[in-house]
Amino acid sequence: MTELASKQRPKRPEFRNINAFTDLPSYRLPLAGIVSILHRISGAIMFLLMPFIIWMFDTSVSSEISFARFTSAFNAGMLGLPGVIWKLVALALIWAYLHHFIAGLRHLWMDISHAAVSKEFGKSSASFTLAASIGLTLVLGAKLFGLY
Repeated sequence: MTELASKQRPKRPEFRNINAFTDLPSYRLPLAGIVSILHRISGAIMFLLMPFIIWMFDTSVSSEISFARFTSAFNAGMLGLPGVIWKLVALALIWAYLHHFIAGLRHLWMDISHAAVSKEFGKSSASFTLAASIGLTLVLGAKLFGLY
C-alpha cells in the first residue's frame, strides 16, 4: 500500500470556462458544427418570418386581384421598400427552408442508421447539405429574380 501512495499520478487536465472574446475567434468549428448552427438559424428565420409566409400564401391564393397585388409587391415594392428587398427576404426564406429540410433529413438519417454516426459521414453529409442548400437556393433565386 505504501508503494501506491508514493507514486505520483499524472496531472489531470484542467477545463476552464471559455472566454467568448479571446477563445471563440480562434476556435475552428468543424463543418458538421457549422451545419448544425445553420440548422438552428434557419429554423429561427422561418419562425420569425411566419407572418410574412402567411401573408404571401393568403395574398397569392385569395383572388386574382390579390394575386396581382402580391406580384406588384415583388416588382414595384410595398411599405416604402423596393421590390428587390422583398425578393431578398423571400430568397432568405427559400434558403432557410431548403437548408432546414436537407439538414433535417441528415439528422433523421443519423438517428436511423448507426453507421451514419461517424466523423467521415458527418463531414461528407455536412458538405452535401451546404452544397445542396446553396445550389438549390441559387437556382430558385435566379428564377425569382427573372434570370430565366
